[in-house]
Amino acid sequence: MHLLDLESLSSQQIIELFQLARHLSSEKPPQLLKDKTFVLFFPESSLRTRITFEKGIQDLGGKYMMFPPETLDKREQSSDVIHYLENWADGVVARHSSFTKLVEMSVHSSIPIINAMTARNHPCEILSDLFSISQIRENYRELAYTFVGPASNISRTWFEIAKVMNLTFNHVCTAGNALGPDTDNYKYITSLDDILPESDIILTDSLPKEFKTAEYLKLYQITLERMKRTRPGALLNPCPPFYRNEEVSADVIDSPYFAGFQFKKNLLYMHQAVLLYCLSN
Repeated sequence: MHLLDLESLSSQQIIELFQLARHLSSEKPPQLLKDKTFVLFFPESSLRTRITFEKGIQDLGGKYMMFPPETLDKREQSSDVIHYLENWADGVVARHSSFTKLVEMSVHSSIPIINAMTARNHPCEILSDLFSISQIRENYRELAYTFVGPASNISRTWFEIAKVMNLTFNHVCTAGNALGPDTDNYKYITSLDDILPESDIILTDSLPKEFKTAEYLKLYQITLERMKRTRPGALLNPCPPFYRNEEVSADVIDSPYFAGFQFKKNLLYMHQAVLLYCLSN
């Protein structure tokens, strides 16, 4: 089974991934990836995703070989590349700008292709985030999730998982940045202050250069004062890397609203769950 996007999963599959991640986090697992080898494509700049895939494989007894993503940018057809890799690898984990490149590989692959981030989406990251929220709030499927910022791989992936898991997903930004038409799961608005009282989880992503303006930050920066207007028990979950005094203020990161650095600890267990789930299906 490949994991390229969250739209291709069912809600039951996501729940099963959560159950597996919870099991992996509760006790030291056996060497479930013993004699398994993965080919990883990651840039040197990758930090959290790369570390947790590497450690996740090692902790389960597996091995990996690392290559820069540019290795896939060659004239050789993706189908030919993957047919060679099938001889020596049990799976591929790739962080590459092109979602199409990963899809092309998966069409011809008999081994799992796992999307570790593209310019279009970031499925493993958002699976981990929603899993972490489910560990804190049992009613996580009843909460209102509000993403503040322009269209990005992060906002698109929250859009996907909201549809699959039937979540309430609000998207706030300037006019012209909607991910699609409003639906039962998705609502696009331009006024942050209007939606804060209806929000349980505030989500952000780092801002493109054109949004780092005084005018934009005045309207949409997540500050401590703005978090105080959210529902009781609300959390701020900025996608790293986040930048203080850009999409989020420094004081809100230092506040109890911030989900915290330990929040991302579950990346390790979710990545392990994804590897095992894709191999077994």
